[in-house]
Amino acid sequence: MPMSPLEELRHSASHILATALLRVFPDAKLDIGPPTDTGFYYDVDLDHKLTQDDLTRIEAEMKKVVDENQPFTRREVSREEAIDIIRQRGQERYKLGRLADIPEGEKISFYQNGEFMDLCAGTHVRYSSKVKAFKLLSIAGAYHRGDERNKQLQRIYGTAFPNREELEQHLERLEQAKARDHRKLGKDLRLFVIDEDVGQGLILWTPNGSIIRQELQTFIGEELRKQGYHQVFTPHIGKLELYKTSGHFPYYKESQFTPVVENESLAAIVREGCSCADMVARLDGVSAKLREDVNRRAGREIIPQDRVLDADRLLDGFMLKPMNCPHHIKIFASQPHSYRDLPVRLAEFGTVYRWEQSGELNGMTRVRGFTQDDAHLFCTESQVPAEVLGCLSLVKVVLTTLGMSDYRVRVGLRDPDSNKYTGTAENWDKAEAACREAAKTLGVPFTEEPGEAAFYGPKIDFVVKDVIGREWQLGTVQVDYNLPVRFDLSYIGPDNQPHRPVMIHRAPFGSMERFCGVLIEHFGGDFPAWLAPEQARIVPISDKVIDYARDLLAQFKAAGIRASVDEHSDKLGAKVRRAELDKVPYTLVIGAKEAEAASVSVRSRARGDEGVKPAAAFLEGLVTEIRTRALPAKRA
Repeated sequence: MPMSPLEELRHSASHILATALLRVFPDAKLDIGPPTDTGFYYDVDLDHKLTQDDLTRIEAEMKKVVDENQPFTRREVSREEAIDIIRQRGQERYKLGRLADIPEGEKISFYQNGEFMDLCAGTHVRYSSKVKAFKLLSIAGAYHRGDERNKQLQRIYGTAFPNREELEQHLERLEQAKARDHRKLGKDLRLFVIDEDVGQGLILWTPNGSIIRQELQTFIGEELRKQGYHQVFTPHIGKLELYKTSGHFPYYKESQFTPVVENESLAAIVREGCSCADMVARLDGVSAKLREDVNRRAGREIIPQDRVLDADRLLDGFMLKPMNCPHHIKIFASQPHSYRDLPVRLAEFGTVYRWEQSGELNGMTRVRGFTQDDAHLFCTESQVPAEVLGCLSLVKVVLTTLGMSDYRVRVGLRDPDSNKYTGTAENWDKAEAACREAAKTLGVPFTEEPGEAAFYGPKIDFVVKDVIGREWQLGTVQVDYNLPVRFDLSYIGPDNQPHRPVMIHRAPFGSMERFCGVLIEHFGGDFPAWLAPEQARIVPISDKVIDYARDLLAQFKAAGIRASVDEHSDKLGAKVRRAELDKVPYTLVIGAKEAEAASVSVRSRARGDEGVKPAAAFLEGLVTEIRTRALPAKRA
């Protein structure tokens, strides 16, 4: 697929970065430098640890390269010539590996600008002077080829735009994003913790964060009851064979936590009482993670014969569940069904586990353990259109309630040339047609994206824009003809014969962790009152009105409001400032006049000073605002 003009610009900027980098650090060993959705990067192996000062130096050299108006020229070569060019330039450490990735028979090309030449398929702008508006942004660690077993390189991130105005707008959005970073706000507002002793990518929900999560679960739970869903609960682990049947283990094996056992040879070895060294030596073809697991189990001791029972337990083969689908399938299959029973809608806030690379982890938005607002619907083929529309309407309710109505839709289809998909072409055609027709009803633009389907079926994804224009993939609906086949599911039709149900997967939030991370950034921590961990704070001017403040607090709590009284001895300004930093939606200042009139002086984070109101009237309004899950009206 040809690059867009913006991709060409950014790709050229990455080559200009590499040109400048080698001028500043001639010993640098280069890996790759592709364009991205928001800019470009280049991975580099360098003994020197790069700093922001180094970025300034490199950026200044990039400007010189731009001013030199260097032409980008393409040169096709044989594989032998390519090897010679790479070695002559001292870049064989990584570039030879990248050359080996090019299949035999495909064209091999280099692009040259000035003194720099890079193995590259292109394309690029014609001259370096076309890259006028760029900025180097940051440095991060990145494992070679994304594999943490490889050396960690330094990744230089940058961005480029056709003109200075667009660049400045983008940099302004980045500053806003920095202020809204959920990792910073999560710490400041005490919403969640990630502790190294627990493990990277595993979220500890604090009391404040748990309130937000529980409110979201209550919200979606109410909607599910309206649509006739049944709540279920399933365990965090299951037998390995279950996930082999579903396809999750063979298709996503590398992204799963290591199973307790991968094959029967391990259990046989355990039964024999081998030493750990012998055990590892005999585990041919077993993953490195499993070898580590064996070492951890056995230590230096010989596993005695009386551990045979333990070996039988291992032989079963258990793993942390990567998906909830197989468990819900087993619930459906646990009893016979008639066509009159369908659709069956099973819902669960189910926690699943994925082995994400450490370099890919990012606060709450990329984790190793997460809870999905998951549901699976089992229906007849004729019910598919209505059920998909019901799922889509649920996603729309969620996004509209949260003020996230600026979204587009992607229909993920299979890639006919790929072998990663399971099932027959006929079933895929029917599932894809159902997704297309459902997407047409949404009244928003949608795109079809081959290769983006799940291995078992096509899907409809909602891609939502937040308040600063960033896109997030959130709710998803998937139509699946294949897992019912793999698990031999059936129901009895009106002809008294068994028929195969169709399965629909849907998750409006996606995962609670990621969705909450996105919400923190979308609202900048200023949650609507119904979601805020603390909805109102009562701030007495002096101890003389403490009794009134406490009486108000009792009234608020009786009405179900999450409120507190700031009884610190600080001055009023400090108390108000503390409420602002904690992003409490309403700060209620009370003095002698307010106590005498049973009123409160209201300060809203959304609208500013709202003046003095009767306490009962304010409380009634706040209860309504929370019950209706209203978004705060902004200051006029």
